[in-house]
Amino acid sequence: MRPPEVDDFVRLVKDIPELGLARNEVGIVRSTWFEPHTAYEVEFRPRGQIFRTRALLMAEQVQVEDLLSPNDEVMALAHVGT
Repeated sequence: MRPPEVDDFVRLVKDIPELGLARNEVGIVRSTWFEPHTAYEVEFRPRGQIFRTRALLMAEQVQVEDLLSPNDEVMALAHVGT
């Protein structure tokens, strides 16, 4: 599996309850951090919420989603460019 890049859709592989994010939520990579370890700033719009959540995640917490279901893509694209 390739590493995420900016503007890639990624899917959470486990819950992050302290941020209100659930496994399988889809977000968009907004930036990559390289020091001290590689991490990805990912923007989510949690289901049922009107606000966005940004999380700094390690590579093992996300997987790149090249093919999304129509519902996932609509939810993820709902906040692109806004």
